[in-house]
Amino acid sequence: MATGPAELLDCVVVGGGPAGLTAAIHLGRYHLSVVMVDEGRSRAAQIPLTRNHAGFPDGVSGEELLVRMRQQALHYGVRALKGRVTKLSRHGAHFDATIGGEVLSARSVLLATGVINRRPPMIDKETHDRGLARGLLRYCPVCDGYEVTDQRIAVFGSGERALAEARFLRSFSRDVTVVADDPHFAWTAHQRAELAAAGVTLISMIHSLTVAEAGIVVETLVGRHIFDTLYPALGSTINSQLARDAGADVSDEGCLMVDAHQRTNVPGLYAAGDVVLGLDQISHAMGEGGVAATTMRNDLALMTPLFR
Repeated sequence: MATGPAELLDCVVVGGGPAGLTAAIHLGRYHLSVVMVDEGRSRAAQIPLTRNHAGFPDGVSGEELLVRMRQQALHYGVRALKGRVTKLSRHGAHFDATIGGEVLSARSVLLATGVINRRPPMIDKETHDRGLARGLLRYCPVCDGYEVTDQRIAVFGSGERALAEARFLRSFSRDVTVVADDPHFAWTAHQRAELAAAGVTLISMIHSLTVAEAGIVVETLVGRHIFDTLYPALGSTINSQLARDAGADVSDEGCLMVDAHQRTNVPGLYAAGDVVLGLDQISHAMGEGGVAATTMRNDLALMTPLFR
């Protein structure tokens, strides 16, 4: 599919993770003209092996899953464009998406731009990625809590987020410790009582945290602790700025707000996946992508019949 200055696409999909790819597959199969723009930074690609995704009893790597989905999208006529959308603006009944020196015009846009995990600041990116590949660092207890059953688990963070994650992980292991990222954080008496009631240890003052051959090593002023895996509970950066600039509503955390059919408050602008407020799961993102694509198709058909 060639794009030129006069071409008005049916859909532009921004993001090539599970949500964006699922939507692109559906849109291509609806015989719509679709361009998917992707930077190649989906955090799904960092998953070494997921075993909770239906249909893969032996597990599948995030990268392999994305490759398969991308091939499927291309098979149905979706054009994939590598790059970053730096500007999204609405002009009457269509949108302009700027990618480098190119502008794509489309009657509808799906944002599946995802989020970025906040990693522990004392771990550099190269070490972080190696630890992630080895399963020493993990970000999704819903996804892989089963894999750390009865292991020594650390949760890195402070406050309610760390507390909730530690309590969740206690259903997988008796050995769960919260390692506070902020030594000056004022844990309330109630929070300390909740940790104690759950059998979770709290380490407030740490000297260093390293990814080593033996596991995650935490040094304190009074000793050393070694963990089999560490879950950073630091939240994530939501990639919703494009939508904000286009006038879309966001939550207090920056997640996009959508209706039951993945529509934002901006007509013609849809969103799916982790950028939307809700459960961050591959299966959930794929479901939202399918819903969004079908809604886009039906909304377009209300404006112009999609007869062959």
